[in-house]
Amino acid sequence: MRVIFFGTPNFAVPSLKALLDAGHDVALVVTQPDRLKGRGHRLSQPAAKEFALLNGIPVIQPLKIRDSSFADGLASYRPDVIAVVAYGRIIPPRVLDLPPLGCINVHGSLLPKYRGAAPIQWALINGEEKTGITTMLMDKGLDTGPMLLQQETEITDDDDAAGLGARLAEMGAELLVRTLAELRDGVLAPRPQSGGESLAPPLTKDNGRIDWTMTAKRIFDLVRGTYPWPGAFCYLAGEKITVIRASVADQEQASAPGRIRNISAGGIAVGAGRGVLLLREIKPEGKKAMPAAAFANGRRLKEGMFFESR
Repeated sequence: MRVIFFGTPNFAVPSLKALLDAGHDVALVVTQPDRLKGRGHRLSQPAAKEFALLNGIPVIQPLKIRDSSFADGLASYRPDVIAVVAYGRIIPPRVLDLPPLGCINVHGSLLPKYRGAAPIQWALINGEEKTGITTMLMDKGLDTGPMLLQQETEITDDDDAAGLGARLAEMGAELLVRTLAELRDGVLAPRPQSGGESLAPPLTKDNGRIDWTMTAKRIFDLVRGTYPWPGAFCYLAGEKITVIRASVADQEQASAPGRIRNISAGGIAVGAGRGVLLLREIKPEGKKAMPAAAFANGRRLKEGMFFESR
């Protein structure tokens, strides 16, 4: 099958690789422009572009995709289908209508839950016990098109947005290849989305702010849902502290929110609105990540000191 692939970050790479491994003719990869990243503001290529170039696939990085010339250029490749995996832009109607088999999106949630740009992060932040992958036929709405296939996975306490995202990327790759095979064979019928809808808007830096009046469980979910970006953060004596890893030490104890209850080799136990959160790994602003116990020893923290939200 002749495929044009739209995708940008690491999440898209397993799907692109799976298409090649399955013998599909990936004629073109469309990805976001190179971006400046890091403290050195170095120009960085999207992961999908790097993979495509290594495999001899032509790449374009349009600044605008709503111009008629863009759709006309894609039409010259005569794709059977367009596969879209975390591209990062709304696909215009002229492109959606271009391939005979439509535009197939690989989305990191069990639609219609968590439509939008950050489904993996919000599923974790909201304490979901399961999530998954949906392949769908794209329409003009935001992840509202008819569904093709779905696959579930359990969310465990060891999952964070990075690890869960990597697992879902592999699941999505397998589901995309299966979706195309079943569409080609005429055995897959799209079905409308139904059930409870929810949105997963892009995260902002302030989404990572820890409110110590929340329960320990909710703060734990925030920590893992915002890792690696924007990171769950709070303040200690005016210094910004990002929490990398944490666990719930107790879910019911009452204590002053943000108060350090005790310090041990396992980390720093901090009171929440209900329960106790154990900080295991933290990152002081401008420093490398370190075990919370080492930070406590180095700063000579004492029980009774407070982490603050601002």
